[in-house]
Amino acid sequence: MKQASPEMVRRVAAAQATLARFRDRPFRWGSNDCARMAAFHLRQMGHKPQLAKAGSYRSALAARAALKRLGFATLAEALDAIGLQRVAPAEAWVGDIVMGDSGDVFGALGVLLGNEAMIGFHEHAAGATVLRHVHLVSAWRL
Repeated sequence: MKQASPEMVRRVAAAQATLARFRDRPFRWGSNDCARMAAFHLRQMGHKPQLAKAGSYRSALAARAALKRLGFATLAEALDAIGLQRVAPAEAWVGDIVMGDSGDVFGALGVLLGNEAMIGFHEHAAGATVLRHVHLVSAWRL
């Protein structure tokens, strides 16, 4: 049996840490939302996101203003600015950040767990949950 590479072991550990931190936590703007989850995961993967420079927010309107203070119109623009490589969603690996449709300007960020599963927030779930077979529109390699 082939042993997993150290890189894959690191990716799985980071994804599991993100899952443990956010699973079943109710959505709250500014503390438990997809941007905060992505920032936590980026730190797990050794990146230093600058989300804190935007200030705090407690509503969708305030989140949009915080994003604008950073100079971005969308979360996708903010991820692109970090210098992460965009990949096709079908090419995403465990631990990559993915984006699904959300019906708003933000987009719905999640972390790929593997086997067509990701952790993210969904309007029909009490908190962050493992989602399967989500239509992904973008992905970023970490």
